[in-house]
Amino acid sequence: MRVIGLLQRVRRAAVEVAGETVGAIGPGLLVLVGVQRGDGEAQGQRLLERLLGYRVFPDAEGRMNLSLRDRAQLGQGAGLLLVPQFTLAADTAKGTRASFTTAAEPAQARTLFEALLAQARREWPGTGSGVFGADMQVSLVNDGPVTFWLETGP
Repeated sequence: MRVIGLLQRVRRAAVEVAGETVGAIGPGLLVLVGVQRGDGEAQGQRLLERLLGYRVFPDAEGRMNLSLRDRAQLGQGAGLLLVPQFTLAADTAKGTRASFTTAAEPAQARTLFEALLAQARREWPGTGSGVFGADMQVSLVNDGPVTFWLETGP
């Protein structure tokens, strides 16, 4: 299985729960995270490595050649906002209603998301997040637009 990340380069993004902002960033990456059955911390760590190193920001020539880490080295900075979203793990291959049989059980998904978030905060201070299992309102200004679907391998 694989941990799924829907990465969006944003000018700004925020997550609200019950009218209160629980996470927000300026320019950076908003990542919706889905966890499937059988996923573990190794897949979460691999996703984080990819997020921090994925080249989605423009260089001086306007090409997507810079990652979050590159921007930090250049003194430009960028935020990271992780939002748990179990619907990313849905099976939509058949019919007109998604099946969630491939999604991790809530307790397993919560544990993995929280481990991913803790590691992200150690490696990327200031990482924001949504709240696992909450009814969240996510707002963003997609920059580009630039959106990528990232998966980790088994």
